Amino acid sequence: MFSHIMLGGDDLDAAKRFYDATIGALGGSEGQFDPLGRLIYMHNGGLFIVTTPINGQPASCANGSTIGFAADSPEMVDAWHRAGVDNGGTSIENPPGVREANGRKLYLAYLRDPDGNKLCAVHRMG
Repeated sequence: MFSHIMLGGDDLDAAKRFYDATIGALGGSEGQFDPLGRLIYMHNGGLFIVTTPINGQPASCANGSTIGFAADSPEMVDAWHRAGVDNGGTSIENPPGVREANGRKLYLAYLRDPDGNKLCAVHRMG
């Protein structure tokens, strides 16, 4: 459904530290800067980009928005969460754990990145 996700960031070095750690915890590779200065991650067919806003204004997070990252196991969700907190992110909502909704069990963790964007790692349990 999506070709890519792009977020704004004011400090791309801080974003790189944070996303190298969290995406690395999910099995992804270190991000690379393209010739335009955008930080780009490619993993499992997905493209995730962090860039300074093109209009020159400060980056801002979208109220009510969440970017979700798929994880292969609850342990991977925990590693993602730990990597995020250790690299400039903020733990939000409930601690990582099982949530049940509509007859489904999910193992979730939530963070805010250094620019305040809300993120989630999720493992869909069988």
